[in-house]
Amino acid sequence: MRNNTFNIEFGKAICYSGFRQGQSPDSGIYPSYEQIKEDLTILHNHWKYLRLYDCDQQTDTVLEVIRNEKLNFKIMLGAYIAAEMNNFGCPWGGSYPEEVLLKNKEQNRNQIEKLIRLANQYPDIIVALSAGNEATVDWTDHYVPVESVINYVRMLKANTKQPVSFCENYVPWHNKLKPLVEEIDFISIHTYPVWEYKNIHESLEYTKQNYLGVANLYPHKPVVITEAGWATNSNGRGIDPENVSEELQEAYYNDLMEWCEQDKILCFVFEAFDEPWKGSPEPLEPEKHWGLFTVDRKPKQVMKSLFATR
Repeated sequence: MRNNTFNIEFGKAICYSGFRQGQSPDSGIYPSYEQIKEDLTILHNHWKYLRLYDCDQQTDTVLEVIRNEKLNFKIMLGAYIAAEMNNFGCPWGGSYPEEVLLKNKEQNRNQIEKLIRLANQYPDIIVALSAGNEATVDWTDHYVPVESVINYVRMLKANTKQPVSFCENYVPWHNKLKPLVEEIDFISIHTYPVWEYKNIHESLEYTKQNYLGVANLYPHKPVVITEAGWATNSNGRGIDPENVSEELQEAYYNDLMEWCEQDKILCFVFEAFDEPWKGSPEPLEPEKHWGLFTVDRKPKQVMKSLFATR
């Protein structure tokens, strides 16, 4: 008999992806064991939960490092599901040939099957599962129909013991994802006030509105924030450069943590380290600058008090 109770206790949580300069999932160049060990040593004793996005080579190494080095982390692990439908509303290209979409469906199933294997192989480390990430929101370039997400959730629930979710921007939970809510064990939302042109003075209140708007709609389901953060640079596309800096990141982070601690809301901060592979080639592309640490593993302003000796 499956236990559907969401019994994950409150703790500090962060999104982790360890790709450094010259590494990316697209190139197939992944961080080494020693590099991941260095990262997790930095994060150890400061964060209890890590969120990983993909059942790839990096995830295999992260799990090996945690087990071999006896690190006290618990993992929320996702499967990365690719486009199964064209999304002509995506501003940066969400249109694919039919043969690509068919291949993606096969790969997605393989991802879910690997997630099941890892969940059962590391039941002491992996404490929650996600059937995908930002795959149903209107602007995504990897659009997957809700019916397909439901099928993946059912596969996970039939073959694992961990609670199952789906990670998505807060907006689709109000309408499009209603059929999914009864299938999952808890709801996972993403909230980014700075992407929605909010300044620092509006930001925490906006995050609270995003969270409570979903939580009040489904009072019978736990709600976790699986992404919330503040960028430190911008090229002006999508985010006003005046609205991002290390000082503003620190202010948002501190406000967010105080609220989550007070209300015991599990919140995965986005993210641990800057990732230069993401977004456009422009150096100030916002997607590259969400880390609490730089790509060189140096603490940004928000972390300097905790990591004064680094």
